[in-house]
Amino acid sequence: MAKITFLGLGVMGGPMAGHLARAGHDVTVYNRTQAKAEAWVAANGGACAQTPREAAQGAEFVMACVGNDDDLRSVCLGEDGAFAGMAAGAVFVDHTTVSAQVTRELYEMAHAQDLGFVDAPVSGGQAGAENGVLSIMCGGDASEFDRAAPVMDAYARVCKRMGDSGAGQIAKMMNQICIAGLVQGLAEALHFGEKAGMDGRAVVEVISQGAAGSWQMVNRHASMLEGEFDHGFAVDWMRKDLTICLAAAEDVGASLPVTALVDQFYKDVQRMGGGRWDTSSLIERLRKFGGE
Repeated sequence: MAKITFLGLGVMGGPMAGHLARAGHDVTVYNRTQAKAEAWVAANGGACAQTPREAAQGAEFVMACVGNDDDLRSVCLGEDGAFAGMAAGAVFVDHTTVSAQVTRELYEMAHAQDLGFVDAPVSGGQAGAENGVLSIMCGGDASEFDRAAPVMDAYARVCKRMGDSGAGQIAKMMNQICIAGLVQGLAEALHFGEKAGMDGRAVVEVISQGAAGSWQMVNRHASMLEGEFDHGFAVDWMRKDLTICLAAAEDVGASLPVTALVDQFYKDVQRMGGGRWDTSSLIERLRKFGGE
């Protein structure tokens, strides 16, 4: 069992840290809202700290799951950042979805201090975090990944190294590109079925068993038909991720026309007041705007 720090106790990080505690690890947590950290300790044991630096002291592994590039820099760097508290040889594992650019920047800074750094964004949503069945795609040195992988097993269904630093983030971008197209296609099919007078549930029962089947179809069609959008990853966060995808595509010269279009559709959902709805809410945009 290891001494572990977990930074960020949101809908993903809180359950992930809980799995580490239940696996028997010695877990210290930090959250920007101290009351949330105290509540986590009351529910799971362990300890909480006032700053990332304090939380990271003595830890073999420091895991983070925060919001964006700036949030990640803020918990890593500066006098109160985790890097300032970590001992030589400790490994920082970043579960945040951020740009490959900030990942590589922090990887170099960590190595300059004799620290390890593994980018390890996750897929599976809140349910995957709660059930400990996340897909984790990692980048960084093989030796550091090999050390961290047994720790991540506490909340992973699959955990695989994709390549050097930043490769985990590139893999996560590919994941989000796939999801954007899948959800829009499912939304259009269900919307079309509604307009044509079909029983969407009955149709999905059949087509989900064939070539059109997907996790999104099986797990989201019913709530989409009911207009319930509080089951997963928020539109605000999806737009953040798609912005990262589109910027990276520009850098490498890739064309992402469908992703760019779906990003604008999510912008429409935000304008409808659905920024905190889950990503399946694309169907509500179709109901509102039809063919516009």
